[in-house]
Amino acid sequence: MPRIEAVDFFYLAMPRIEDIGDGSQDACVVRVAVGGKTGWGECEAAPLPTIAALVCPMSHSACHPVIESVLCEKLEGPADLPRIGDRVRARSLDLLQAEHVLSGIDMALWDALGRLKDAPVWRLLGYRKSWPKLPYASVLFGDTAPETLAKARAIRAKGFRAAKFGWGPFGAGTLKADVDQLHAAREGLGRDGMLLVDAGTVWVENLPAAEKRLKALAAVKATWLEEPFVSGALAEYRALARKSKVRLAGGEGAHNFHMARHMIDHAGIGFVQIDAGRIGGITVAKRVADYARAKGVTYVNHTFTSPLALSASLQPFAGLRDHTICEYPLEAKDVALAITTNRIAPDADGEVMAPDAPGLGMTVDPARFKPYLQDVEIKVGGKALYRTPAI
Repeated sequence: MPRIEAVDFFYLAMPRIEDIGDGSQDACVVRVAVGGKTGWGECEAAPLPTIAALVCPMSHSACHPVIESVLCEKLEGPADLPRIGDRVRARSLDLLQAEHVLSGIDMALWDALGRLKDAPVWRLLGYRKSWPKLPYASVLFGDTAPETLAKARAIRAKGFRAAKFGWGPFGAGTLKADVDQLHAAREGLGRDGMLLVDAGTVWVENLPAAEKRLKALAAVKATWLEEPFVSGALAEYRALARKSKVRLAGGEGAHNFHMARHMIDHAGIGFVQIDAGRIGGITVAKRVADYARAKGVTYVNHTFTSPLALSASLQPFAGLRDHTICEYPLEAKDVALAITTNRIAPDADGEVMAPDAPGLGMTVDPARFKPYLQDVEIKVGGKALYRTPAI
């Protein structure tokens, strides 16, 4: 009977971290050992508090270190993954970082299980076929409209038919500055390019500020406005959705199934964007994909980090033929690209697919990410709870 023999977390980082909306500058990479196979995952979270939640001393019965609920558990088939996740959630209910910790572990366990079964994760999830997705080049807005124009032209020159611009100065300055940014993006992509806009929660819950941008968004024929508000501002989302000709997108901030369900049910969104590295892993992401499909909301992956995370994010909706839009990080930092030796590249038709290979279909070589490995030790009462694992 295969059991989880080891769980290792690695803290990777660029030599210099910039104060920008780019989560690919560091990484919390997970390695598991199960039945003689190795699986890899990634938590989309700040690495140090995530590692702390993995090993922290028990505070009380609902605040166990996550690793205690995972080690030595059996992993024979897909049904074991929800059971392990439920065990973590019950025993670490008050450890708010637990879902982020679980996300990377769950991802790695699916990878290991796929290698044990010699099957891709999407097939273990119950899909018979993996359908192609249209990748949108996911980038930050330029600091100025001319910079955004240049980015959009470069994206189109690389063959992408869709692009998303987000964060940066958008929404934080004047209405005119935002209008200029939107028109620059549209001009650079061309009339037929799919334009997606990510406000990065900049208006928090300020409905009037978001409303002022609706006319310009419609004028440039944006497909969606993403995260105008924080995830919990459901009333503001719904009010904006009623007034907007452009559909709303959100959900990357959901760190459990219930948060995602509330957005689908109450926020008026047309697209739900789920990060398998945040919500509790591939297991929970698949549950959201099923729910979104039943409710007529389009499921979209969220990922802005590594090729490993991209593969994991594709698995939960790989078999949904009509859910075709896929986030594709285009500006990932070197540390994110060093995690795997292979990448998921657009094909001749400009589309991508979840790998048809065992597990996540990605090859991790720790020697490649060693230059970015951070030396970390966590001690309590003189006892070392964590040391950077050997690679």
